[in-house]
Amino acid sequence: MASMIFTDPSSAAAVVHRLPFARFSNGLISLHRFVGPLHVCSPTTTLPRTLSLRSPRSSRFITASMATEPSAKMIDGKAVAKQIREEISGEVSKLKEAIGVVPGLAVILVGDRKDSATYVRNKKKACESVGINSFEVHLPDDASEEEVLKFISDFNGDPTVHGILVQLPLPSHMNEQNILNAVTIEKDVDGFHPLNIGRLAMRGREPLFVPCTPKGCIELLHRYGVDIKGKRAVVIGRSNIVGMPAALLLQREDATVTIVHSRTKNPEEITRQADIIISAVGQPNMVRGSWIKPGAVIIDVGINPVEDASSPRGYRLVGDVCYEEACEIAAAVTPVPGGVGPMTIAMLLSNTLSSAKRAYNIK
Repeated sequence: MASMIFTDPSSAAAVVHRLPFARFSNGLISLHRFVGPLHVCSPTTTLPRTLSLRSPRSSRFITASMATEPSAKMIDGKAVAKQIREEISGEVSKLKEAIGVVPGLAVILVGDRKDSATYVRNKKKACESVGINSFEVHLPDDASEEEVLKFISDFNGDPTVHGILVQLPLPSHMNEQNILNAVTIEKDVDGFHPLNIGRLAMRGREPLFVPCTPKGCIELLHRYGVDIKGKRAVVIGRSNIVGMPAALLLQREDATVTIVHSRTKNPEEITRQADIIISAVGQPNMVRGSWIKPGAVIIDVGINPVEDASSPRGYRLVGDVCYEEACEIAAAVTPVPGGVGPMTIAMLLSNTLSSAKRAYNIK
């Protein structure tokens, strides 16, 4: 979440109707070869299934008989994120009362991208809602890399700042790797520092922070009582921001993990074997019903605009997974919007709180 935005900047019409190839997390694949037209999500045959999931608001398990039910259980990221924010708000109040410390999050925004500005505003509002102090630096698009590094250095040394986030993407003249690496590991609430990623990858080592979006995906599985241990999991996409750390987290949970990417042969066949699917590729409706094993649990990270004349905005947001088809086959699935998105910001707040508590040796 040093917050790469998972939207396709091209027009929906271009994405849906005209591109014979689309960009995966790395390289190109022919979507027509695998999925056919992206803009159609027709229902598929309803399959009988029984699902046992825990309510995110209690430890009680809910068993839903779905022999003829056309819809999978919706994994409500918005509701879970609200619950987590309430928990964080209580912890922030306790911290302030105990030692007079208020967690602080600094965000650095470079340029005038509207989507980036919207994300920063949402993070600021989320901080305010739980009592976390927010500090914002907004630099022009032509700012120098040295200016950004100077602000990072200042925030690194500021004891009132417990987390530092650099909003991505950065302007092309800046070295993203140098800038992200400049954030001290103790304040790397995005979890992108090489040492945090390295610790995440190693058995017996613990990262100080886990990247927010993958962390939110796993938290949704936990809160809905989805058993991960021993299950087959497929992660679609291998980006440093979501796909790769999501695979590492699933591996830590003792899942058997496969990553599907642009060079993968027979991705549909591989994905159909999965008990758990996390898709983070940024292609609308790429994962069709034929890709899904009956009873699978699906976490859809994609946020993609597609043309919709009935919408006041002229478009609507959809995920990587064809939701209508998934609902006919899967046991549970996250919606888009309202699934993983709210969880990403909730995990950012959680990481910031953890950083403040760690700074004062508070468990």
